[in-house]
Amino acid sequence: MLAERIDKNELGAEDAEASCRLLIADDQPHILEALRLLLKPEGYQLEMVRTPALVLEALAHESFDGVLIDLNYTRDTTSGQEGLDLVARVKEIDAQLPVVVMTAWGNIDLAVEAMRRGAGDFIQKPWENARLLSILRTQMELHRSQKKMRWLEAENRILRAPGAPDFIAAAASMRPVLETMARVGPSDANVLITGEHGTGKEVVASAIHRLSGRASKPLTVLNCAAIPEALLEAELFGHTRGAFTGAVQSRTGRIEAAHGGTLFLDEIGELPMAVQAKLLRFLECGELQRVGDNEITRVDVRVIAATHRDLEQRVIDGTFRLDLYHRLAVFPLEVPSLRERLDDLPALASHLLARLGADAPRKSLSPSAQDALAQHPWPGNVRELAHVLERAVILAADAPEIAAEHIRCRRRPRA
Repeated sequence: MLAERIDKNELGAEDAEASCRLLIADDQPHILEALRLLLKPEGYQLEMVRTPALVLEALAHESFDGVLIDLNYTRDTTSGQEGLDLVARVKEIDAQLPVVVMTAWGNIDLAVEAMRRGAGDFIQKPWENARLLSILRTQMELHRSQKKMRWLEAENRILRAPGAPDFIAAAASMRPVLETMARVGPSDANVLITGEHGTGKEVVASAIHRLSGRASKPLTVLNCAAIPEALLEAELFGHTRGAFTGAVQSRTGRIEAAHGGTLFLDEIGELPMAVQAKLLRFLECGELQRVGDNEITRVDVRVIAATHRDLEQRVIDGTFRLDLYHRLAVFPLEVPSLRERLDDLPALASHLLARLGADAPRKSLSPSAQDALAQHPWPGNVRELAHVLERAVILAADAPEIAAEHIRCRRRPRA
């Protein structure tokens, strides 16, 4: 008897590099086994589950290129309602994800209803292998084509936004970032940007702000790690005169200053628990109180947060509130490290050199210097690249171009 959720490692972990990841749901073990025998040799990487709930769980934690689902799961049920409801839920999670439905009790009305709810195609059991393979191939190719178009559209929209020349993202690893930015930018949804130090999280936040309807309003930035804990609440929410020692006059906080625009909270993982509770209340009701004040102020602000910390681990450790995490991570977005986007290295270097040469003759990189940059692991990411190039420009002051000997990359400091 197959387990309710089949371990994907048992179904071909060796196919981890397969181009298409397919999520399959059926309550019958022999059906799942037949599909495994048919699809695994075709190069599909398979995840198999036996209930609608496990389909939704898998989609919440992993990315797939398509979904193949049964329409009936409860014994002796032939209405297809469970599957139809599941189709609708899947399309709510990802409207672009191809869904193919199958049932032993197929009829034209059920097929039409499945299509109306978002299914891309329909097949009746017992299926013809050639037809099922053809349907899946067509759906996967269409999905790939649409995904590529969305990547191009996202890139164009971001690069056309005012101030966009600072944003460089041609590497394949940046495509999901561009797509998410294009989708979430025009909305008011909160975004949680994660990534290593120096990857450009603030640049991403700025680009999202430029894509929004709030672009004409301020982007207010607060680095939560740069403000002493005792002053952080007042800095964020403001304070009245005499609220604490040294408060000689009332002051507007960063949230209130961002009214109508966007508040970017960098290093949100450093926020003290007491301030987390107050920020959560603001996110829930849009109201705040200055420190030392009883008056309630309504503020319209979109919040973008960023951190290099693992917030999920911090939740487990009890140092970050789970409810606040969910409020902030409506759209999680991870920025790749520089070593994961080396295709962008030449363009980034050229851009940084142009900025460095604003007040002096611009230096170009020799082929040997470009090779030296490509060989470095960049633990400090784009920020480290900027420092290395600044040092190189100074060292190459009397040279016609920057050579390999001018590229001085430091080794990663020991912990």
